[in-house]
Amino acid sequence: MLALYPPVKVLENLSDPFWFQSLGCILGFDWHSSGVTTTTMGALKEAFKKLDAGIYICGGKGKTSLKTPDEIKQIGQEKGIDVNSLIYTSKMTAKVDNSAVQDGYSIYHHTIIFTSKGEWSVVQQGMNASNRMARRYHWFSNSLKDYTYEPHKGIITDGFTTPLNMVSKDSSGTRKVSASIASEYPEKTLQELKKIRELKLPSRHYIIGSDVNLKKLKKPLELAFNRKPEDFESLLGIKGVGPATIRSLALIGELLYGEKPSFEDPARYSFAHGGKDGIPYPVDRENYTRSILYLEKAVSMAKVGEREKLKLLKRLAFIDNNNIVLKKPKQKGGRYVKV
Repeated sequence: MLALYPPVKVLENLSDPFWFQSLGCILGFDWHSSGVTTTTMGALKEAFKKLDAGIYICGGKGKTSLKTPDEIKQIGQEKGIDVNSLIYTSKMTAKVDNSAVQDGYSIYHHTIIFTSKGEWSVVQQGMNASNRMARRYHWFSNSLKDYTYEPHKGIITDGFTTPLNMVSKDSSGTRKVSASIASEYPEKTLQELKKIRELKLPSRHYIIGSDVNLKKLKKPLELAFNRKPEDFESLLGIKGVGPATIRSLALIGELLYGEKPSFEDPARYSFAHGGKDGIPYPVDRENYTRSILYLEKAVSMAKVGEREKLKLLKRLAFIDNNNIVLKKPKQKGGRYVKV
């Protein structure tokens, strides 16, 4: 990978859901299940520690993800890099996918990959406790214009939902009014929320009165009032302003100001063949074989030398009397394995 691409290209590739998934599969890490994220990023983090490639990886799974700012600071001190913006990026990308995109997937794995020039990519993953499915979020600095306006390079999942999507282009009005409401006296906002809780919202409404906990909202609203956020990104960056606060402000914005947020799922990619561990579903052997046949046809039609074609075809099949014979994945110990 390093021999083929400059550092910024490596970051760009890692921010591509398909490229990342392919890399994890080539390395043999859990195929298409959620483990491909944690294992691939863990392996890359250890590998780059031993290389002088100008690429640095911080963060990880669970408690390790909470150490990300400290790890970034340490690399900054060792390499003489100004990392303040990178620390902000790490915190803001996690905050967006935890609070601004409320899709039912809680972030438990967060990694940031960056160069000494300040270029970065973020790969983080959330888990849904109900359906036991994962969702991976990809970010890339060179394609980012705004942390809170269509910021993702891609999101991959098999569990699509109807989330409160505050970073959608269709939520621009809600973002603006949310920051405005947060700058008002907390008592006024809480009174409006109290009234809203007594309303009978239509059954189709995505945010209901029980989503509003007045006791827990008082403190974050006071923090926001003291900070006077000038925009939604500033609001989101306030420590203590989480999913419940954002949800309540979005509700006020819609019911009192007529600014409707988006509930469109930002995920655009899904897993194709299932996972060898049965997650998100057992490997679909028919679809698996169909994909191999499609790739074989593409290789056969490619304008490359016969030797190159043969090398590629060997990866998809084995040679028997000069004929390419495709095998279905064998089953061993209850799991499908490569052949």
